[in-house]
Amino acid sequence: MRHDGLWHPRLLQILSAAGHTDLIVVADPGLPVPPGVETVDLVWRRGEPAFLPVLEAVLGELVVETAYVAEESPPGFLDDVLTHHRIPHTRLKELTGRARAVVRTGEATPYANVVLQAGVPF
Repeated sequence: MRHDGLWHPRLLQILSAAGHTDLIVVADPGLPVPPGVETVDLVWRRGEPAFLPVLEAVLGELVVETAYVAEESPPGFLDDVLTHHRIPHTRLKELTGRARAVVRTGEATPYANVVLQAGVPF
């Protein structure tokens, strides 16, 4: 058993297997997931688990090179958490189709989604 950090076995496996430029999406429950993209569904009721704690747990396990959020996201969304690029929501959904996995949270805030592009630690 791990001392700290993320404990979800499948999510840890996905994150540790991610290679340079692989995409991982942390999303609200409304983001459509295309067929063939694995979903790690953490949501168990509206608002639970919240988006930010899940994102922070993922960031603790993954080197992120680039992040993308929707232009439609609230102003300042994730500004204090990570550097990111704003792109149209339609483009974010296209990137979701190339993702290794989508991690669904219970977040009820519209457009609470981020696409994380894996980097390398060197």
